[in-house]
Amino acid sequence: MAEITLHGNKIHTVGSLPIVGTQAPDFSLVKTDLSETRLSEFKGKKLILNIFPSLDTSVCATSVRRFNKELSELVNTEVLCVSADLPFAHGRFCSSEGLENVKNASVFRNPEFGKNYGVLITDGPLAGVLSRAVVVVDEGGKVIYTEQVPEIAQDPDFDGALASLGM
Repeated sequence: MAEITLHGNKIHTVGSLPIVGTQAPDFSLVKTDLSETRLSEFKGKKLILNIFPSLDTSVCATSVRRFNKELSELVNTEVLCVSADLPFAHGRFCSSEGLENVKNASVFRNPEFGKNYGVLITDGPLAGVLSRAVVVVDEGGKVIYTEQVPEIAQDPDFDGALASLGM
């Protein structure tokens, strides 16, 4: 269980992020076209999992914009933005923002993702949604970087995530 904060108030997640050096847990998430995406679809590419509570918050929206911008300069890398928002919200947000580089996915059909990745918030006003975290996976599916953002209202360490990719 990770202890994080929301505006300074302690809240908790169901577990901990995957350990660097281990295989990333498989997942099945729902894309904006309502089809499913799995970890295996990214085999052979590096994958940044940008995990957050909701696109309806400024910090979450900023992380999607920033990773979309950074992705244009990354080789053989995908960014998957994951939240409990419905696929329609993901699609609407990226369309209205003109974001075409990142991929989006919802946990709405498969809440196991939050448990398997240790990011499901268990208490406080955001109980039931995902914490803000970044997990980077290499071409073979191995976890090479993780960050559980300690305060939900703060940005993730973009530079740390990108450095794990050799940038």
